[in-house]
Amino acid sequence: MNKSAPFVVQFRDVDKDSIPLVGGKGANLGEMVRMKFPVPEGFIVTAPAYFYMIEHNAFEHKIRSILKNIDVNDSKKLQRVSKEIKTLISHADVPHDLANAIFDAYEEMGNDPYVAVRSSATAEDLPDASFAGQQATFLNIKGDANVMNSIRDAWASLFEARAIFYRETKGFDHFKVGLAVPVQRMVQSDVSGVMFSINPVTNDKQTVVIEAIWGLGENIVQGTVTPDHYEVNKQSWEILKKEVIPQRIEMVRKEGVTKDYPVPPSRKEKRKVNDEQIVELAKLSQKLQQHYFFPQDSEWAIENGKIFLVQTRPITTIQSVNDKASSASVDREVGKALSGMKLLAKGESASPGLASGIVRQILSPKEINKLRAGEVMVTSMTTPDFVPAMKRAAALVTDRGGQTSHAAIVSRELGLPCVVGTGDATKKLKDGQVVTVNGKTGEIFAGGLQASVISMVEKEKNVEPTIIRKTATKVYVNLAEPELASKVAAKNVDGVGLLRAEFMIAQLGAHPKKLIKDRKQQVFIHRLAEGIRTFCEAFGDRPVVYRATDFKTNEYRNLLGGKEYEPEEENPMLGYRGAFRYLSDEKVFDLEIEAIKKVRNEFGHKNLWMMIPFVRTVEELVIVKRILSSKGLHRSPSFKLWMMAEIPSNVVLLDQFIDVGIDGISIGTNDLTMLMLGTDRDNEHVAQEYDERNPAVLWALEKICTTARKRGVTVSVCGQAPSTYPEITEKLVRWGATSVSVTPDMIDKTREVVYEAEQRVVGSRS
Repeated sequence: MNKSAPFVVQFRDVDKDSIPLVGGKGANLGEMVRMKFPVPEGFIVTAPAYFYMIEHNAFEHKIRSILKNIDVNDSKKLQRVSKEIKTLISHADVPHDLANAIFDAYEEMGNDPYVAVRSSATAEDLPDASFAGQQATFLNIKGDANVMNSIRDAWASLFEARAIFYRETKGFDHFKVGLAVPVQRMVQSDVSGVMFSINPVTNDKQTVVIEAIWGLGENIVQGTVTPDHYEVNKQSWEILKKEVIPQRIEMVRKEGVTKDYPVPPSRKEKRKVNDEQIVELAKLSQKLQQHYFFPQDSEWAIENGKIFLVQTRPITTIQSVNDKASSASVDREVGKALSGMKLLAKGESASPGLASGIVRQILSPKEINKLRAGEVMVTSMTTPDFVPAMKRAAALVTDRGGQTSHAAIVSRELGLPCVVGTGDATKKLKDGQVVTVNGKTGEIFAGGLQASVISMVEKEKNVEPTIIRKTATKVYVNLAEPELASKVAAKNVDGVGLLRAEFMIAQLGAHPKKLIKDRKQQVFIHRLAEGIRTFCEAFGDRPVVYRATDFKTNEYRNLLGGKEYEPEEENPMLGYRGAFRYLSDEKVFDLEIEAIKKVRNEFGHKNLWMMIPFVRTVEELVIVKRILSSKGLHRSPSFKLWMMAEIPSNVVLLDQFIDVGIDGISIGTNDLTMLMLGTDRDNEHVAQEYDERNPAVLWALEKICTTARKRGVTVSVCGQAPSTYPEITEKLVRWGATSVSVTPDMIDKTREVVYEAEQRVVGSRS
């Protein structure tokens, strides 16, 4: 145990880099508070405090002895072992210094306020380790003694049967995972819910999904109540879908008791949130994703009209679900196979896939041993205790819950076809009955399908369509995460047109200047080079265009040590960024250059090119080129140098920029559109003015393309416009764009758009 670490910290004292101290949930609460998100106040009993309690009571040896040779697949024995360990910890003696620190922090919150006592494991809420719902939460706790008892119970919940099972199967040492306990002022929610910054079922990155219920949020997470479902487009903030579900019960506190009460008749059929609140929530979700550089699963609450965020975590199922919808041919074959079958029940699609099997009703965790491998589990709702059975199931069907419920999230992680919110599946589907579950459409049919049809669907999840389009205009991809490289490289894509450095550098956690100060330059160079190497290896001979860092100051400040080196700016988009940084802070730029040289010269990947972003003046480009040459990076047939065109000066003076000596132009339509129109697409007051189809923007795109073609340099377009607006893509093809670069989910759609545009252009010229 680190005895120098604090036992209790305020939310404001920690951030996203504090996971070893306060766990994933605690770190995210602190990070949101620091970034001024609307989070209720609170404090955290740290993970070192938990280990201090374990050490003080000499529990480690006892617990290891109890867990020795445990068979986690023996549900009854697992439950007995769990109960024995939890009883130990729930009655633990809390050292006086730790108890006093907790009492002092609670007293600072006011006169015995109601609080929520939550659990935050140190390996929790990470992109590669989902611990969703495995530890306990205690609501509406009031008074010193009750808070202390709840903290003990939270510690004990680290040894819930489901948590023991998860750690054993994932290979986590039980004493390498600590537990912190956030204690947060209770929000007496009129409405609460969950939101995803991308669609968790389809992985549509342009859609925010929001689900809402009356009362406290436990009922939506556990799937006790089927929520309203809303979907919002991130670009236009248009509400795409509003599905209102009647609600019969709500969890609220009345006369000091928190439990489920009947929803008053006046609200049973009523929508939970209005349009304004839906859009406000969607914008908060998008801001969280932009801040964390990763799609977020967030919990929210509304009290007296005010929105609060009570936690956020990375979405852990992005790679578990296919990047695009099933092909039309597979859908037709499935439709034919199901057309003669009787529809028994219908709910909401929670996890795609097709499965046939025997129905097995599992109405409580005590019954999970009844489920045999390959059966269809039918239940009212799931809790984390159901996970061992879910791993054996062919499919899952629930009466209640939505796309954000425990059943939905875990099914997507497991790749298990899942339908939620049917309302009455446990009444309509009988034990022993053979059914087919279509997770994509949310339908359950009587009878089974041939294995060949199901195999076709499973295969289609992971195999690209056989029609491979070839286009003269290259289709590149925008990438940032090394772990996606090999999967995306297998697609029909011509290379990486925009490799963002920011994600890889953010993963280092520390500001580059802090690493330099700590004499850890080689750590930066090695880690960045290894990340870039992953892309270059995956794409083989296809080019990988690395965009030099374009962190804005508000993004750099989020890194460890960032506040020491970064100014606070009113408008970071127009601030200290891009090429200007390389001139004024050459030491950091040198680290990037060394990483590029390492990949090209030491690892031998000559498909790595470079792109310079946000170049305000011709003189900046001249100096950047001198720096590169002085470090041994010279333009050659195997090393192309591109410049981003995203500032009006790039358009007006493009000939002069090309005169300096560059091989290609990459148009950043997002920044260029904002700067041409003088608007900020992230500012809700003026976002509606953002439109790549504006005549001024189209003039700029045409000017860049025609000038580049005349001067013999390539021109790529790496914003969202080509995949969002087919009419713009056709214009780009006509104007002479040599490539477009899009997000991975848009590769095939964009290839089709480019193919059709080229056919029309060729046809019009013949």
